[in-house]
Amino acid sequence: MWTEYGIDGVDAIRVVVSCVIFFVVVVVMVRVLGPRTLASLSSFDLAALIALGALIGRAILGDSPTLAAGLLGLATLVLLQALTGQLRRLDLGAKIVNARPVVLMAGAELLSENLSRSHVTVDEVHARLRQAGIRDRQEVACVILESTGQISVLRRGTRIDRALLTHVVGAEHIPDEFVAV
Repeated sequence: MWTEYGIDGVDAIRVVVSCVIFFVVVVVMVRVLGPRTLASLSSFDLAALIALGALIGRAILGDSPTLAAGLLGLATLVLLQALTGQLRRLDLGAKIVNARPVVLMAGAELLSENLSRSHVTVDEVHARLRQAGIRDRQEVACVILESTGQISVLRRGTRIDRALLTHVVGAEHIPDEFVAV
């Protein structure tokens, strides 16, 4: 009976290696596809994500999942997440793991190249503007896709501290009238 709950050494190694490989592949895919990939999920996206999780879980645990294999897989994924969090504290690690923020809109102008590169649609930007209470595009200083995948809207008025735009792709497109000297 207890053999149904356990795991042997070879299967344990397979579970750990599979977890590491899937974790790295998912991180690479999110980096390639952009942070917007997981930031705002529609019901279709959520269904696809659940199916993807089930598929990956089955591939990691093998034909006959056991309690020990599941616990080992969970522990491995939590450890990988913790290690990634520590890696992001280093400059090089942050560059590898985190996407850079991108200006999507500078003043009233949408930056179509940045939208395309970031996999963000004009409709998504307009929705975020409405959520921020923007009634006219002339109210906007800039819109930035953050490294988290969230979209920030900065209004005209008080100038933007230049330090807040450090490492932001496309910051040079923000009109000088909106940026503090």
